[in-house]
Amino acid sequence: MLMLTLILAGEVVYMLPFGLTRFFRPSLLEAFSITNTQLGDVFAVYGVLAMIAYFPGGALADRFSARFLLSVSLIATGLGGLYLATYPGIFGLALLFGYWGITTILLFWSALLRATREWGGDDAQGRAFGILEGGRGVVAVLLATAGVAMFAIFMPDDVVAVSDEGRRAALREVILLYSGTTIATGVLAWFVIPRAKHIGDTGRSLFKGAVAVLNRPLVWAQAGIIICAYCGYKGLDNYSLYAVQVLGMNEVEGAKLAAIGVYIRPFAAVAAGLLADRWSAAGTLRVAFAVSLVSYVALALASPDGALLFVIYGNLFLSFFAVFALRGVYFALLQENHVPPFLTGAVAGTVSFVGYTPEIFFGPITGRILDANPGAVGFQHYFLFLAVCSAIGIAVVGYLLRLQRSGSEGRWPTESMLMRITTTK
Repeated sequence: MLMLTLILAGEVVYMLPFGLTRFFRPSLLEAFSITNTQLGDVFAVYGVLAMIAYFPGGALADRFSARFLLSVSLIATGLGGLYLATYPGIFGLALLFGYWGITTILLFWSALLRATREWGGDDAQGRAFGILEGGRGVVAVLLATAGVAMFAIFMPDDVVAVSDEGRRAALREVILLYSGTTIATGVLAWFVIPRAKHIGDTGRSLFKGAVAVLNRPLVWAQAGIIICAYCGYKGLDNYSLYAVQVLGMNEVEGAKLAAIGVYIRPFAAVAAGLLADRWSAAGTLRVAFAVSLVSYVALALASPDGALLFVIYGNLFLSFFAVFALRGVYFALLQENHVPPFLTGAVAGTVSFVGYTPEIFFGPITGRILDANPGAVGFQHYFLFLAVCSAIGIAVVGYLLRLQRSGSEGRWPTESMLMRITTTK
């Protein structure tokens, strides 16, 4: 029951800031009267606050109960959705996404990773994180399907001729659905997660673990891998827009395409996790990056006419598979790099601090790419940008493998050494 709760919490908390924009991006842009560039800048606000929160979030996860951290995070995030349903202006959106950057990261992210690593034990890290990501995928499918169904019910039959007020009314129902689900999950987490689970040494300095891991090359290599993989994940946010602007779908059909892609997530994540346990996490990551590189290049070169539509659809779903495989494995590197358990939160917070910087730069860059050349040309440039990210990912995995062969994964300080350093200072 604990793992099921972690899976549910791990996906629900991000449905408001990310699920809405992924599945309903064309409708959201119209409902809030904003451009891709403005939405990208709003996400940058989220990214800055989230980046600031990763370091203290990792320290808190090593010290305090996951029950408290996850419950408060979920309830606070859901309450933010009630404000979103009032359709604030661009300044209000920026404030809200900054608030979500704190609620979904400071109290949540590293606590979730630590709880998952402890659940997986010494020999099943790939499986544990694969199950977490795959399970989150199942939850995402259910929530995306429910959201799209509700959106379709409240949209008028003539979707093309829908008024701004009609679009807003339909989208508001989806926002309220996700808000209520998030708050309810926070209450569930409070009753299911054990009170004293994952509490670390409260007598040591809160940030000493984070300082100790900053000079570890393995930490920076893992962070680099996450940067490249997360660019691919953020890239999925614009698939519904691609369906509308390039493939000629309407808003409901575009949302359905993005939702269908999420069905791949549990299969890709669990398969990658099992492969990582049998082979290696780093090797699995390199293969997934190579697959994503091929799919992005194909999407950049393919023309959306009748003869090549099957190539486009095939590579769209292939890129879904590769991205979700990457997400299912990159935190399994914590065990493969032999990170000491008492530094789990510190390393998770550090690699997340660096690795999720695409929250800051991806939206502003790609928003400007798409607005500069609306339609097919803009998306050709967009997919080439994602291809470059995948190519860099392959190179960083190669660097990580070289570090592992050199024995760097064994050069971690012991907890007693860290205590002596802190005492001396």
